[in-house]
Parts: sequence; C-alpha cells; structure tokens
Amino acid sequence: MATQARVTSVDALDSLRAGLIVFVTKARQSVDGVRDRVKRTRNWLQTEQRMHWESEIRRRRRVLDQAQQDLYSARLSGLTETVTMRQAVVRKAKATVEDAEQKLRNVKKWNQNFDGVADPLMKKLESFREFLDHEMPEAITLLHRTREILDAYAEKTSPGEKPAPAAAEPSPEP
Repeated sequence: MATQARVTSVDALDSLRAGLIVFVTKARQSVDGVRDRVKRTRNWLQTEQRMHWESEIRRRRRVLDQAQQDLYSARLSGLTETVTMRQAVVRKAKATVEDAEQKLRNVKKWNQNFDGVADPLMKKLESFREFLDHEMPEAITLLHRTREILDAYAEKTSPGEKPAPAAAEPSPEP
C-alpha cells in the first residue's frame, strides 16, 4: 500500500463547490417562484375567476332579457322578418349565458380539485427545499473542508519530497 496520496490538483473541488453554490441559489429561487405561482393560481381560481364568471353570467342574462323583450315587441308588431332576426339574437344570447354558466361550473370544479392535485406536488417541492436548505450547505462545507485537508497534506509533503520516516523507538540501553 502506498504511503503517499498522489493528488495533482484540488481546483476541481473548488469548481464543483462553486457550481454547487450557484445551483443551490438558483434552485431556491425556482422553488420559491413555483410556490408563489401556486398561491397566485389558487387565489385566481378561488376569487378572480369565480367573480368574473358570476358577473359575466349576470351581464349576459341582462342581454338575454333585453333580446327576449325585443322579440316580444317584434311579435306584437307582426313583422315576420324582424321576428326571425330577433329569434336568432335570443338563441345567441342563450348560448352565451350557457357558455358562461359552463365556465363557472368548470372554475368551481377546478377549485375543488386544485388542492388535491397541487398539495402532493407542493409537499415534494417542500421536501426538495428542505434538502436545499439543510443537506446542500453541508455538502458545500464538506467540499471546502476536503480542500483544506488536501492543501494541508500538499504543504506537508510537497511533490518531490518523500514523507518523513516514522521516528524509530530508541533502543534500550544495556
């Protein structure tokens, strides 16, 4: 077995350590960004989209009511051409109300399912964040310590030098 390690360069450790620091920094930012986007999406579904489609339904129902009143007036006037045109407007207004109601149902369904889908993924993300916060700093510190140990070793036995022999025990005097 050799008594001396043959370390030619410790720069690779420095490079790995620097790369690891950059990775951890960017990964933390990404995890935080995803966490924020999930919160914003939850809020968007629970409040903004629900309120939007509820108000859109009200607005479209008012348009439908007006179209139905116009159809009723056209029937009273007895103009067949106007009645046919007003019927088409009523059909279109009913379709837009139904479309808005379907979209509101979709938003409510997505809202119910959101936590069931997002929570398991968020738990995995939080686990990764804990790994970044606890394990990776230890790895970075270990790389730094390894570099220090190798530097100290290199100073003790520089290339071309032989390691100092172990001190022999003095022989007992007779």
